[in-house]
Amino acid sequence: MPAESSRGARPKWLTVIGIGEDGLAGLGDEAKQRIAKAEIIFGGKRHLALVESFAKGEPRPWPVPFDAGMADVLALAGRNVCVLASGDPFFHGVGATLARKVKPREMHVIPAPSAVSLAAARLGWALQDIEIVSLHGRPLDLIRPLLQPNARILALTSDAEAPDAIARLLTELDFGASRLTVLEALGGPKENQRAARADAFDVENINPLNVLAIEIDSNPQARVLPLSVGLADHLFDHDGQITKREIRAITLSSLAPRRGELLWDIGAGSGSIGIEWMLAHPLMRTIAIEADPTRAARIHRNATACGVPGLVVVEGSAPKALARLDTPDAIFIGGGGSDTGVLNAAIKALRSGGRLVVNAVTLEMEALLLAQHTKLGGYLTRINISRASPVGSMQAWRPAMPVTQWSWVKP
Repeated sequence: MPAESSRGARPKWLTVIGIGEDGLAGLGDEAKQRIAKAEIIFGGKRHLALVESFAKGEPRPWPVPFDAGMADVLALAGRNVCVLASGDPFFHGVGATLARKVKPREMHVIPAPSAVSLAAARLGWALQDIEIVSLHGRPLDLIRPLLQPNARILALTSDAEAPDAIARLLTELDFGASRLTVLEALGGPKENQRAARADAFDVENINPLNVLAIEIDSNPQARVLPLSVGLADHLFDHDGQITKREIRAITLSSLAPRRGELLWDIGAGSGSIGIEWMLAHPLMRTIAIEADPTRAARIHRNATACGVPGLVVVEGSAPKALARLDTPDAIFIGGGGSDTGVLNAAIKALRSGGRLVVNAVTLEMEALLLAQHTKLGGYLTRINISRASPVGSMQAWRPAMPVTQWSWVKP
């Protein structure tokens, strides 16, 4: 197969260089030469200060607030531009942001070790065996799903306060015996390591440039979120309006989550379906539609408690509340499906190839599903769950309300 022609392609005008806390001393000859020859150099104030004695081009600190659109860089396309980034520019760095705007053939990238790589090297941890989470400018609650027995976690933090806040969160969730190691200013002359238990965390004057290493130690009461679908009902705050554990597991199987997809959870109740959808992968998204303001607030709390604070709650009634929402890859209707226009609006909104799953417990809703199945096809499933419960001094099966489920893939 012939190589792709570069005829007419713009030459590599943008150099992206990863730089560590050791500054120029940690850069190779090529990186130094490109910095010296650059007409304009972008970077954080700290990065620009590290190369100030060597660079000849015009320094351009990043604007505040940061422009993810990279307008200032793109305006200089064709000139000799250099961008400085922390460590590996493509590990939660500006390199990935630039790559969305600049073609790879127009960029030359020289990465340095990431803070995570340096931390793992200092601790002797194998990167493939640990969990890594970026909490830089993001909610600390994202760490909750990673709190598994004996797990090792490396967390990229935003500031000096984050390690103490994480220690308090771990203690609150009964992971207080976990060992926390703060690795500060990795790779630079001020590099330092300090450790303490989460429930006795007393590390002070922490360098804002830190990575937090966590070795999880839990007790039987610790709030561990199982890795399977169908989380126990008690892990969600609810008023009875919740898709019960066994039904939820079957429903999520029917919804068949795939990486990076968006779910509409209509009539979300406690939000349990949308929350478990997001727990399937960090890139999953959910929009929960709920008319009751008390339940909408409860969904927010449940999402935070389960480590998916990015779940979006739309307070309102379908179908009106569905207008102008992003096109979903899957839709679940657990409440309000018999209201006029809801089912038809969901069918219309779903993208081609998307999945629709509807659960019915009332005869009226079941009749609607039977009609749609006759018209559109799909699958009908009858779900009957019985639980053992006391009858006098003995036990007997007590059946829950049966659920009729219709699942359908849009052509």
